[in-house]
Amino acid sequence: MKKIQMVDLQSQYQKIKETVDASIEEVLNSSAYINGPYVHEFQAALEEYLNVKHVIPCANGTDALQIAMMGLGLEPGDEVITADFTFAATVEVIGLLQLTPVLVDVEPDTFNIDIEALKKAITPKTKAIVPVHLFGQCANMEAVLAIAKEHNLYVIEDNAQAIGADYTFADGTKKKAGTIGNVGTTSFFPSKNLGCYGDGGAIFTNDDDLAHTLRGIVNHGMYKRYYHDVVGVNSRLDSIQAAVLKAKLPLLDSYCEARRNAARFYNNAFANNPSIITPTVSSKAANCSGNICSTCNCHVFHQYTLRITNGKRNELHQHLLDNGIPNAIYYPVPLHAQKAYRDDRYNESDFTVTNQLIDEVISLPMHTELDEEQLSFITKTVNDFIN
Repeated sequence: MKKIQMVDLQSQYQKIKETVDASIEEVLNSSAYINGPYVHEFQAALEEYLNVKHVIPCANGTDALQIAMMGLGLEPGDEVITADFTFAATVEVIGLLQLTPVLVDVEPDTFNIDIEALKKAITPKTKAIVPVHLFGQCANMEAVLAIAKEHNLYVIEDNAQAIGADYTFADGTKKKAGTIGNVGTTSFFPSKNLGCYGDGGAIFTNDDDLAHTLRGIVNHGMYKRYYHDVVGVNSRLDSIQAAVLKAKLPLLDSYCEARRNAARFYNNAFANNPSIITPTVSSKAANCSGNICSTCNCHVFHQYTLRITNGKRNELHQHLLDNGIPNAIYYPVPLHAQKAYRDDRYNESDFTVTNQLIDEVISLPMHTELDEEQLSFITKTVNDFIN
């Protein structure tokens, strides 16, 4: 059996080596390393794929979030609500801009922001909501948009983990993750479903004026060289990374389907284990069974995350490592308990779900190259230990 990887980027690269190598060589021969043709070509291709008017490439996903907030004109002291159970980058940029992060609990099944907790967190100082599309599927965006409209709030989608996913509204309308709110952001970190070979990110919007502002911010506030119209940053997607992304974008849907196939295998293998809760797929799509069906694209499984309910999560983590199976705990400490983001406003009773999840969740290998032999070994090892 081939060695199991948490993410097997080398095997994936070998399948597209010829195209990727030729694209990188073209960049090297042109020496157009910054803002070269591949950046513009990838931008246009991603706009078409997402059906969004504007894609603004940038240096990484964290910058994308920061730039989105800068572009919306949020000011120090403004409150921004987001989920407690996510990676720190989401709240990190709120702090960097001297905004006030307001963390709320998440749903126990999807791990996405809890709508009732969101409603309770709104104050006169609230200016924006950052729903995180965690592990590969969208938050309840229909409810988020309704709340935002009622309170005149911005919606900034953190789409670092769900690029390629669809969100289906109650009326059957579909939109791509990251294109639903006022602005969306993503990361092209190598392990993402659409990953480059370094750092990269992008911002999405259908707002022409906001897009113009964002394009200035990513490039030192310049629209004309050496004329600085807004306060900006230096955050540009380089041409080599754009070339890699342009080569991989046509394969994104097949990459996501490969991940769903692996998730189906996992789900079936764990279906009868009473101590394991498999990922919930939440979709309003017509004819969707809610079990990773083939009729919708609502979950793209950036991670495949189980809940272990018998108290043996930590023991399973070590058991898998002992058997050569990489795994990860996303996330071991909630944001409200991190030293950098502790706040006297928070009560532990407000985070009952998050505090439970950090003791139960474990993520198994998930990538495009998993084969049946590997999946069988992983699932048997888990089931033999958790019974």
